Amino acid sequence: MEETKQKKVVLFVSPSCKWCTTAKMHLTKHKIKFKTIDITQDAKAARDCEAHGCRGVPALLIGSRWICGFDQKSIDKELDIAA
Repeated sequence: MEETKQKKVVLFVSPSCKWCTTAKMHLTKHKIKFKTIDITQDAKAARDCEAHGCRGVPALLIGSRWICGFDQKSIDKELDIAA
């Protein structure tokens, strides 16, 4: 079986966000590599999220697709995670 290259995943979070923790745990459980950016420490990242319609965190950038909030169904579909 040929291994497919995983899409680049960036997870935008804030320290007090429980859904951010849920998103991290979900990605980790499925062995998805991801980069975490704390929007409270990175104003440009916060503006990027807002510019793409995400009013809060978590926000995920998977490849070129933005997913606002912990929308597990969309995340799994985008990353080809079987239910």
